[in-house]
Amino acid sequence: MKTATRVRDAAEMIPEGAILHIGGFMGVGSPHRLIDALVERGVGGFTVVANDTAMPGTGIGKMISAGMVARAIVSHIGLNPETQAKMIAGEIEVELVPQGTLVERIRAAGVGLGGVLTATGIGTLVEEGKQVVELDGRRYLLETPIRADFALIAASRADYKGNLEYHLTAHNFNPIMAMAADVVIAEPKEILPVGAIPPDAVKTPATLVDHLLERAH
Repeated sequence: MKTATRVRDAAEMIPEGAILHIGGFMGVGSPHRLIDALVERGVGGFTVVANDTAMPGTGIGKMISAGMVARAIVSHIGLNPETQAKMIAGEIEVELVPQGTLVERIRAAGVGLGGVLTATGIGTLVEEGKQVVELDGRRYLLETPIRADFALIAASRADYKGNLEYHLTAHNFNPIMAMAADVVIAEPKEILPVGAIPPDAVKTPATLVDHLLERAH
């Protein structure tokens, strides 16, 4: 059984300059209480790996506004003008990665692969500086794994062992990110007795989860 961790205590675990996998899609499925606690704490210099930087005032967007992100590895920043402005001003480094490639690079780190081969980006700026592998007459980019110091993920429900269930679009990145970080901190909406979540509904097994945040009051 895991002891539910206070949100502020979880934020204190994360040091300046850490690499963070943060789940969610435009803020849906992001650990909002943990993000708020990090912003309140005020540390920064983070490398954030996520699908996007959400919008000002939402999810990761709050971290961007607070100047806490030094580098973002994301699929798009189109709905966050603050990220765009900081990138143009040289205040934040942004690496744009095609969405499928991004999730596969994270998954590769989680399952111990040395990289993934993809034709996405061949013949474009994405190819610059990357190793190209030719197989059966086709050229592929070798994309390297992305592992994080911490994965900050949200779940619909957890049990007290730490098994996690997700709903709808929260499935996009959260389960994969939980496989590819040294420390996984999960923020569930509900914490239930062991056995209350059907085994088939568990998408992240408890063995991957290091800390389970207490429920919101």
